[in-house]
Parts: sequence; C-alpha cells; structure tokens
Amino acid sequence: MPTYRDEIVVLRTHKLGEADRIVTLLSRRHGKIRAVAKGVRRTSSRFGARLEPFMVADVQLYRGRSLDIVQQAESLGAYGTDIATDYERYTAASAMVETADRLSEAESGVQQYLLLVGGLRALTLGEHAPRSILDSYLLRVMALAGWAPALGECARCAAPGPHVTFVAQLGGIVCRDCAPAGSPRIDGDIVRLLEALMAGEWATVDAAGPRTAAGASGIVAAYAQWHLERGIRSLAHVSIGPREALR
Repeated sequence: MPTYRDEIVVLRTHKLGEADRIVTLLSRRHGKIRAVAKGVRRTSSRFGARLEPFMVADVQLYRGRSLDIVQQAESLGAYGTDIATDYERYTAASAMVETADRLSEAESGVQQYLLLVGGLRALTLGEHAPRSILDSYLLRVMALAGWAPALGECARCAAPGPHVTFVAQLGGIVCRDCAPAGSPRIDGDIVRLLEALMAGEWATVDAAGPRTAAGASGIVAAYAQWHLERGIRSLAHVSIGPREALR
C-alpha cells in the first residue's frame, strides 16, 4: 500500500528548499526511513516540532520512489526539548542516534527501536548519569547486532575468567596467553561495571567511582567504534573523564 503508519524516532534532519526538511527516522516495523516533511520549517506547520531529533512520534507516510512523504505526525515522546537543554544529555543522545543510524544501515528490528526509545526516555528522566546511559545503550545495541563483548571468559579461547585485559579487536576480555604483547590491563572494578552496564544493574552502575566509570566509558567507546569500522563523531564531545583512568 502507498500509505502506511509506524512509530518512529527522529535520528537526524536536513533542510530541503525554503520550507521542507528531509528526516531520517528509525521505525518500529519498517527499519530506517528517509522521508520529506513538507512545510515543517514554516511557523504555521502543524507538526514541525514533532519531527525534531530525539522526538518519538506516530507518523503516517506516503511511499515514494526515493523518499517517502510525511503526511501526519502525532507525538508519543517529546524528549527533544529536555535533552537539548542539557549538554551532557544532548551529547549522549547524539551519540546514541548516530549509532542507531549506522547500525540500521545493515539491519534493524523492533528491539533496536525499543532500546533507543528507552535510552532517550532514561536521559529525559535524569535518574542516571547520561554517560552511563550511553555506555549501557552502546553495549546492548552492539549485542543486538551480534557483537556482544565477552566479559566473563576469554573471547578467543573461552578460558574462564577473571581476566584483566580487554582487546576490542578480539571481541572483549582475553586471557594472558591470548592477549597481544603490550595490551593494557584493566582493573577488575571496570570489568564488573561493564557487566552491570550490559545487564542494566543500575545500583552497581550508579555506585561506581569516577575513575572506574571513565575507564569503562573509554573501553565501550573503543569497542563500539571498532565494530562499526568508523568513528562515532558525537563521541568526541562526550566526556569520559581523565585519561589516567584507562591505565
């Protein structure tokens, strides 16, 4: 059918002409969608504010040849305003939607959509540090894409842990025999925090000290960018704490 409805998260937007906008959307059932929202930059637009980055909406679209056309948009989660007014929330959300955009180029599913919506909602509620919400999102979305990091046993030989070396290129924690020469060692507290971030154990995550949190963030960023095969530009603006925490 030429017309369809779906729930979406707005990933990014681009100006088109004098009043229109191209919107890139992650949908619940149709994967990533690129569509034209006509007239949304006019002050009289009925749904322009509902198609800003980080917003969640129920939309009706008309299927076009190269770009679909947004016909209606009803807000389901007005997260954009709360996120945009806080720098840490904004940079974390930007890294999340950029990652979702990259991953959905290959494949996308309901779980990826729900995970992103949950992450944006958590940023809006402000119950946890934005950096921790981002780290948890990155670990979980990489796992959904088939790149879950090994944290309890060696990623290469499956030797049971605990181990103290994390090598992104090898898929996670590795034992002493499998670790490349010169690989940096990490503290056991960082490994436990990574496990908590993956499992959503927020009491453990929130109790982590700044150095441990910074160390985990650096590892998560390196791991995600290695598997995406190119940098996540927004991560450059997300503070991960002192460099010494990674030693």
